[in-house]
Amino acid sequence: MSNLNQAIEKYLKEKDYAGFDLKAVLFDMDGVLYNSMPNHATSWVKIMQLHGFIMTEEEAYMHEGRTGDETVKIICQREGKELNEAERKAFYRKKIDIFNSCPPVVPMKGSREILRKVIDCSLFTMLVTGSGQQTLLDSLNRDFPDVFTRERMVTSFDVKQGKPNPEPYLTALRKGCLKPNEAIVIENAPLGIEAATTAGIFTIAVNTGPLSDSILLDAGANYLLPSVETLANNWNEIYNAIKKVR
Repeated sequence: MSNLNQAIEKYLKEKDYAGFDLKAVLFDMDGVLYNSMPNHATSWVKIMQLHGFIMTEEEAYMHEGRTGDETVKIICQREGKELNEAERKAFYRKKIDIFNSCPPVVPMKGSREILRKVIDCSLFTMLVTGSGQQTLLDSLNRDFPDVFTRERMVTSFDVKQGKPNPEPYLTALRKGCLKPNEAIVIENAPLGIEAATTAGIFTIAVNTGPLSDSILLDAGANYLLPSVETLANNWNEIYNAIKKVR
């Protein structure tokens, strides 16, 4: 865990904090709590092809964390086609329809364990997602009962600017009455990592997709793990490393 200790020391020095006073853990949803990104990537590629646009699955992962509207806007502008707000919403609704026709999404391996361990440490959890995918949001209480409340969720419905803008994580800090050194973030996407670190929060990246580790580190991740399961298995050591510098 020496790399973790070094990452913690570097963060505290850069932010001029004496230590952490950890109260909450902020979780991204797609690719962290749910193994949903393969379906998202598939549905983005298909809807783009239907409109004569080109998008690879890897590019879909690079856009992960943006609001659906912003992703549509960026791709359409790149393809030289301007859509108004109503047209973009219709475009995104078709993407949602394709997503809902994909195989059922299941919780990420290790997600239930890490949530339970965080709560056992008397910390509270918050959800910070760029998604407005109602089917996934509706699944939270079923798959993770009594873990997330609406007051401690930030979705695409709560912000004007999605990731990589820091607004989602700044909104989470405000909703949770938190200072940046009172929380840590668990993210898997470069745009989410950028948003979290710009908001000044210590960010642990879990590489659950096809992107290289270097992409997540270059986005600003303070610490990197290969999976959510690894995070859950090593949570006690991570928590103790953070707690000891309070």
